Amino acid sequence: MKFSEELFDEVKEIWDEYLKHPFVKGIGEGTLDKEKFKNYLIQDYLYLKDYAKVFAMGLVKARTMKEMKFYHESIKGVLDDETAVHVNYLKGFGLSTDEVEKYKVELTTASYTNYMLGIALKGDSKDIAMTIMPCTWSYYYIGKHLYETYKDRLEENFYVPWIKEYASEEFRQCTEEWIDYIDEICENISEDEKERLKDIFIKSSLYEMEFWNMANK
Repeated sequence: MKFSEELFDEVKEIWDEYLKHPFVKGIGEGTLDKEKFKNYLIQDYLYLKDYAKVFAMGLVKARTMKEMKFYHESIKGVLDDETAVHVNYLKGFGLSTDEVEKYKVELTTASYTNYMLGIALKGDSKDIAMTIMPCTWSYYYIGKHLYETYKDRLEENFYVPWIKEYASEEFRQCTEEWIDYIDEICENISEDEKERLKDIFIKSSLYEMEFWNMANK
């Protein structure tokens, strides 16, 4: 079994709870309160700023030029592609990115990003991959589920750009590239290291749940 498959087995129960979460279901059904979504976007935009810094630490600690290019492209994807959906929605809410950056970072957001940054500062490429991957991978997991579940009812859904972003072929490819990268760098590692890496992966997955809980308040 590939290590990525072992990781997925460890967190599938947690990720399946994301799919049942009222906030996530509200996006799919188009019934989510728009004020909640605005607040989520603000926190997620602030989260992505630090998320990109974790990738940047991966670039610093990369061992090969190929690995450096991989992290560089990932940073560009976060800063240019993923934030674009946020920016468009925020404009619709009358907020510029300059205004968003003045908002307070909520405790859950800060706790999550501080955890990732701590792992990135202390760890190596494997540790960094473990702490960032639950976000990317689970968002594709959610986006794909929402699109497949609600695709016949998306025409009037306010949240369809968000759903299509995370269910897109481009995002699928990005996720698959990261899964392949994990399997490559974690090949032939010891059982002790596997358990340590799984723990990081699980903790980041639990932080993702806390982020959804915060968004739904």
